[in-house]
Amino acid sequence: MIGEFRGKTAFVTGGGSGIGLAMARGFGRAGMNVVLADIDRGAAEEAAQSLSKEQIRAHAVSCDVVDPDSLASAAEQTIEAFGKVHVVCNNAGVAVGGELSTVSDADWNWIIDVNLKGVVHGMKVFTPLIRKHKEGGHFINTASMAGMISPPGMEPYCATKFAVVAMSEGWAQQLAPENIGVSVLCPGFVRTRIHESGRARQKKYGGSGDVDALGRGPSEAAQAVLSGIDPDVVGARVLEAVRAGELYIFTHPGMRDIVAARFAAIMSAFDQAEHSPALAAVESWAPVPGVQGEDKA
Repeated sequence: MIGEFRGKTAFVTGGGSGIGLAMARGFGRAGMNVVLADIDRGAAEEAAQSLSKEQIRAHAVSCDVVDPDSLASAAEQTIEAFGKVHVVCNNAGVAVGGELSTVSDADWNWIIDVNLKGVVHGMKVFTPLIRKHKEGGHFINTASMAGMISPPGMEPYCATKFAVVAMSEGWAQQLAPENIGVSVLCPGFVRTRIHESGRARQKKYGGSGDVDALGRGPSEAAQAVLSGIDPDVVGARVLEAVRAGELYIFTHPGMRDIVAARFAAIMSAFDQAEHSPALAAVESWAPVPGVQGEDKA
């Protein structure tokens, strides 16, 4: 936890637009310095200029989250600009989906490297920097409601977002004793350009172009995103959640029933296991790490 925001520094990947820019604006309005990191340097600079007009101290850096060296360089520039970093938003993300046979190896490599490994790189680069100043800190890792449910056709996207949720749950427990919080942001549809994420696709993954971003036709995907909530609402929600020390940050309470249905199916599967003749032969169970109390034999 970081307590007071004023005068401290936030670093945001994917900060040139969308949710990233909205989180930067939210933290900036709370008195923080903000660093906008984006693979599109021009977008980051334009975003920084817009924040400066609001009297927010903003700095733009170029950053490709699939490259740990690029993130390390962005971190160095952050320290040079503001001395320390306290809040890190591992937010950069892309989307691709579709019928099983249509998702290429390049698609899988791209979305895993950006959405999953990009978060890992951000955690590994910035954790030592936050530990060093011993003033506490907070990570916000952007997942999605697709990290809680898995609609057909969105398997690559959901796989990475489920992973971000799982990793954040573990890291939150690891870092809590060091006064470093971790939250995982799980928004529903937000008005961003995620459906156009192919515009910045790196050459080693096939280069820029159109992709079936959400496992639907391009127009349907775009409409779902463009009908979403304002990113600035998400930015304000993140600010209040970090202040409250929330692990899971939800933005669409109306999706509760969809998640509840999945959890109910999981609990039903435990009921089936409890009455399984095959499992009746097991005399004792190995203890579950992190779970206190006696195990049921």
